[in-house]
Amino acid sequence: MLYLKNSNIIWKHIVVIPILTLLSIPLIILDVCVELYHRICFPLCKLPYIKRSAHIKIIDRGKLQYLSFWQKLYCMYCGYGNGVIRYWKEIASVTEGYWCGIKHKKSEGFIDQDHQKDFAEYGNQNDFVQKYKK
Repeated sequence: MLYLKNSNIIWKHIVVIPILTLLSIPLIILDVCVELYHRICFPLCKLPYIKRSAHIKIIDRGKLQYLSFWQKLYCMYCGYGNGVIRYWKEIASVTEGYWCGIKHKKSEGFIDQDHQKDFAEYGNQNDFVQKYKK
C-alpha cells in the first residue's frame, strides 16, 4: 500500500475518497448492463460463456486481520473495480472477434491487443476472405 509511505496523506484523501466512492455508481450500472448483454446476447450468437468468478475477487483481502476497516473496504472496492473491468474486457474481446475479426492498422504508439492475434490482417482482403468466408 504505497499510500502508507506518503507524508501528508490526510488532505489528499479528503479529496480522493469521495471521488473514488462516486465512481462505484457508474461502475455498478455498467456492470448490470454488460451482464445483461452477456447473459442474453452471448447464447443467441453461440458465443462462449465468460466465467465472472475467474476475473473478479472481492472478499479475500477483506479477511486480512492486519488491515483496518477502511483498508479492507477499499481493497474490496479495488478488487471489484479492477476485476469487473477485466471481465468486461474479456466480454468485449469475444464480441470483437465475433463482429469484426480484423486487426487495427499499425500505428506508432498503439499497443496491439493480444486477443486480436488470430484476426485478419488490416487491409489484407485475401486473409479476410480465407478466415471468414465459407
